[in-house]
Amino acid sequence: MAKILTVTLNPALDLTVRLPTLRPGEVNRGEALHVQAAGKGLNVAQVLADLGHALTVTGFLGADNPQPFEALFAARGFDDRFIRVPGQTRSNLKLAEADGRVTDINGPGLMIDPAACDALLARLDATVPGHAAVVVAGSLPRGIDHLWFGHLLGRIALHGVPIALDTSGPALAAGLRTRPWLAKPNLDELAEVSGRALDDEAVLTDEAARLLAAGVTHLVVSRGADGVSWFSAEGQWRSTPPRVQVVSTVGAGDSLLAGMLHGLLEGWPPERTLRQATAIAAQAVAQIDFGIIDRAHLADLDAATAVQALGPNKNKG
Repeated sequence: MAKILTVTLNPALDLTVRLPTLRPGEVNRGEALHVQAAGKGLNVAQVLADLGHALTVTGFLGADNPQPFEALFAARGFDDRFIRVPGQTRSNLKLAEADGRVTDINGPGLMIDPAACDALLARLDATVPGHAAVVVAGSLPRGIDHLWFGHLLGRIALHGVPIALDTSGPALAAGLRTRPWLAKPNLDELAEVSGRALDDEAVLTDEAARLLAAGVTHLVVSRGADGVSWFSAEGQWRSTPPRVQVVSTVGAGDSLLAGMLHGLLEGWPPERTLRQATAIAAQAVAQIDFGIIDRAHLADLDAATAVQALGPNKNKG
């Protein structure tokens, strides 16, 4: 198994309240409350750890409330390389209804000053060597813009380590310009940065071909219940997940990314890689906690996931 670094610039304490139905403007009584140290990069790290990889984690963490994160790092055996900055890591409230709908109320991120940015770049220069891949995932905290984010990705790329990117908006647009090894937007996020609707398969394929020609090696587009589209120079594949009882969609994309990275680093055939990654994502929506909790259930989901090879891409010679 591999040694993998995840970068989470804007982690959060996720407070997930389960309730039958959200009634806005009324008193709502929750059935359960789950508090988790989270953030997209950390969610990816937990799934990768369950798949057998060794994880180093970094990013920015509030010095006033690091305890839940440090407890997670200790429990999971993560190598903690986070930069502590003044203030509290944000809290995100997630209201998960019985029908699977989730309402997110995300708190503001930490305010990051230039000194902290410089400290993280120096930390990355010392940390990236020796890792098989770097995952950069999640939103940007206050004080960091998409231009600096592009600089961060360029700094990591200097070490010659594959980068897996999962973000949105201007950060995604900037990140795609750095030609990451793997990019995993969802369909709406990719449509936003491309400036055109991607509901038509031909248009999506054309956009994927454009990004591959620009230097992205693997483009993985998550499409919710409609599955996953994967484009690379070697071809195109589409997966269809099995039906599951949706508990929460939080972490599904992170689980998909972890599964894709695992299969690629292990050298699996494309169909096997996409099938298991899709199954891991399907399992994620059926639970609140992050990670692979029930391996027998995952095996059933894997067997029920369909993968179709769609042939070579337009930009392949």
